[in-house]
Amino acid sequence: MKLRFLLVAIVFLIGVFAIFAVGVRRGGSSARSAPPIWEAFAAEHIRGWSIPSDAKRLTNPVAGTAEMLKRGREHWADHCANCHANNGSGETEMGRNLYPRVPDMRGEKTQSLSDGELYYIIRNGVPMTGMPAWGDVKLGNNDMETWMLVSFIRHLPSLAADEQSAMEKLNPKSEMEREEEQEESDFLSGKTTKEKTHEH
Repeated sequence: MKLRFLLVAIVFLIGVFAIFAVGVRRGGSSARSAPPIWEAFAAEHIRGWSIPSDAKRLTNPVAGTAEMLKRGREHWADHCANCHANNGSGETEMGRNLYPRVPDMRGEKTQSLSDGELYYIIRNGVPMTGMPAWGDVKLGNNDMETWMLVSFIRHLPSLAADEQSAMEKLNPKSEMEREEEQEESDFLSGKTTKEKTHEH
């Protein structure tokens, strides 16, 4: 019985690989295309199976107070928004072009995960995706920064417009973006090029 099951599993895997190989050969391989349904389904279930039961049962020790949400929001804006967007939609240049796509953190698939699952994913990342592992390994299940992020993720579906505006000021910016903002600010304040050159 076991041998039969093993043979069926091997034949199935060979079939899946053959379909994948033919698809790549015909259409090439690109991170621009969305993963096929079967791949997304498999990845989602493999991720679920790879999270230990003990981790799934962890409860968030951080209360969702206004102060904790503020700290989680600030951390998210500085560390997570490049891929996930301030509002959790994943609609950023990075998020739209990762393979697989960055999930909408406000959606049912994310919000239905337990607090422990969210914590585990943030701490350990998701192999073969753009999601890295975060935080100090030595902290184990006591990384309060990560627990604050879990609380903030729960808050994302009801994120207010003023919160998003506050987050924009905390998003990391390149030197070019800072220069553009400065030029715009100078232009709006009526500062001329001559005046700017004489600044010290």
